[in-house]
Amino acid sequence: MKLNNIKKTAICMSILATVGCTGNFDEINTNPNGFSNEQLKDDFNDIKKGFAPMFNNIQVLGDQLESQYQLQQNLNADIWSGYMATPTPFRGGSNNTTYDLIDGWNNAIWTNAYPTVMFNAYDIANKTKGKFDHFYALSLILKVEGMHRVTDIFGPIIYSQYGKNAPIAYDSQEEVYNQMFSELDFAVDELTKRADAGEPFVFKDADLSGYEGNYASWVKFANTLRLRLAMRIVKVKPALAKAQAEKAVAQKFGVFTAKKDAFRIVSPTFTNPIATISGSWLDIRMSADMESILKGYNDPRMPIYFDKSAQFTGQYKGIRTGIAIGGKGDRERFSGIGEVVRSKTIYLVTTAEAYFLRAEGALRGWNMGGDAKSLYEAGIGASFDQREASGIAKYLTDNTSLPVAYVDPVAAVNNSAPVNNITIAWDDAATNEVKLQRIITQKWIAGFPEGQEAWSDYRRTGYPKLFPVVVNNSGGKISTALGARRINFTSNEVLNNKEGVATGVAKLGGPDNGGTRLWWDVNAPNF
Repeated sequence: MKLNNIKKTAICMSILATVGCTGNFDEINTNPNGFSNEQLKDDFNDIKKGFAPMFNNIQVLGDQLESQYQLQQNLNADIWSGYMATPTPFRGGSNNTTYDLIDGWNNAIWTNAYPTVMFNAYDIANKTKGKFDHFYALSLILKVEGMHRVTDIFGPIIYSQYGKNAPIAYDSQEEVYNQMFSELDFAVDELTKRADAGEPFVFKDADLSGYEGNYASWVKFANTLRLRLAMRIVKVKPALAKAQAEKAVAQKFGVFTAKKDAFRIVSPTFTNPIATISGSWLDIRMSADMESILKGYNDPRMPIYFDKSAQFTGQYKGIRTGIAIGGKGDRERFSGIGEVVRSKTIYLVTTAEAYFLRAEGALRGWNMGGDAKSLYEAGIGASFDQREASGIAKYLTDNTSLPVAYVDPVAAVNNSAPVNNITIAWDDAATNEVKLQRIITQKWIAGFPEGQEAWSDYRRTGYPKLFPVVVNNSGGKISTALGARRINFTSNEVLNNKEGVATGVAKLGGPDNGGTRLWWDVNAPNF
């Protein structure tokens, strides 16, 4: 972990989420080509310049910024999702991985999102709303994509009050979700109107998604994002969830159905930061959960996702999260993350996810344009297509393969029997609960390596089942059985926006720690 390489993101350190604290915002948004303000206004460049920071900070991308991503997501969601594990005993082994949440790490989640995603959305809105609404609509979609991740980490956040003077009040997570649904309404209506009119794609040269400014493609993305958010609230607001999900699927451009539809960041320069964190720093490895499930399924995506161990010839070997680690050298030669992260294309919302969301909706009796079985199988097919894996026909009909036991060759205390008992092939005779487990398990495999979404799904459904931590240093705040449910409000905010944080705590519904469930994380049966 290259903490000494972290560029200080203390942009008015607490952010206060206001534009009253703008000391470094000009630097962040300075046009690297040195155009004057008047020149920037030509061809909407004064507006377009705000989009690149939004694209590049949903997940942090950039040279020498891997440490920021490591703190933003890799040492929390990527691990808590069951995707990855670390061989490094950071802070003597008492850290996020053993549920001793480190404020100095977790501040980076907040202090990255607000001066990049949120500020630029605010700035673009001020320049375009009511005048150039196509740009405003595009910025709203990116804002929702970036900031729903933040509310799904903390719960209440600063959203509707952004730009106000301190102290800044927090919105409840329900209020944030309702506003996001409204923002997606505006964006879909606006961009659909322009697509229908055949308007030129004025956003093409600023579009890092691969959509080349195509309005219909952006509407599909907005619809799929709506479908994701709708499913997130299925336990706490089932009627609203159904209405929003069906609205997304029924909209004229619909949701993702083809490989090219997926929302990704296509960077001309930057690769996925996990490639450096795993390949150069050796700070992240395959998880025991991934080893158990992929090895048990003989999954053709395993060699795409992971490298074989440099220590155990010809084998894939993962690390169990939340164990006592004597030294980094014990497991740093276990399987690293593979070719899936050695690319300048970073997938954030995939076509496979859209199919699995629809499969779950169909299972719940919603109108998803297909039945649960066909959509489930289409989701697996879309993942194989995305990763260019072979053997889909055999995989779909496999009704015998099961996850395998985990064996730690360093310390037997970490060994475990498999915790998942689900096969691959669809079974119409299974209960809805088993069908849901099957859908989410395959969705989890397909979503790799995007740990933020996988962690949210795990908290919402409990699937796939993950090996519990062996060492829990939370002092009773976080349940070993349930795992981390959120991250506490950042110490920077507590220091500089104390009254605002108090409004967030009041709307949280529990103590400000990692064991408190979010608004949508309801302790209720899935069916």
